[in-house]
Amino acid sequence: MSASHQMLLGHYLPGTSPVHRAPLLAKYLVVVLVGTAVLAFRVPAVGLGTLALGVGLFALAGPRVLRAWAAPLRQLWWIFAILGIYQSILNTPLFALTLVSGMLAVIQCGRLVLLTTTQAALLDGLERAAAPVRLVGGSPATIALAVALMLRSIPAIATSVQELSDAARARGIGRNPATLAAPVVINTVAYAQRTADALAARGIMERN
Repeated sequence: MSASHQMLLGHYLPGTSPVHRAPLLAKYLVVVLVGTAVLAFRVPAVGLGTLALGVGLFALAGPRVLRAWAAPLRQLWWIFAILGIYQSILNTPLFALTLVSGMLAVIQCGRLVLLTTTQAALLDGLERAAAPVRLVGGSPATIALAVALMLRSIPAIATSVQELSDAARARGIGRNPATLAAPVVINTVAYAQRTADALAARGIMERN
């Protein structure tokens, strides 16, 4: 899995900063508060303010985490650009600035949780949060595991798409979606099969 795709979503970076040591609940509360603020107060000051808060928290988490802040911009800048232009035409440039900055602020705060929290701590937190599903016969541990697998699969699939695109370009095929569709599906199914085999080997799930 390439480092660029790991950093796009958020891959734990060890550290001893106050952000790393903060309780998981506190990190989640920051994400919730930032999301609530940008939704409730749709003004540029709030969007830019929450974005600046996110940058400050990244800096507080240490140089390695701060360097990871720009990963979404390097990979997805064109999406933010299209969204900003569209909203500028449909509404106003100030509204576009508010929307894009607020969206980026929420994304970055969510990434900060992943960058500064071990997978074990995330799983424990998810399992505690899912505890009420026991009332309907569900398994909190299964839900936590499913979320963890989803988080790991996104960068893995993105890396597969990138590698296949590079191979196709090297052969002069170009980035034709029709050409890439079948190999991407095959690689994704193979990744899911390997994951299932690993879970079955550990007795986590039964093979049919």
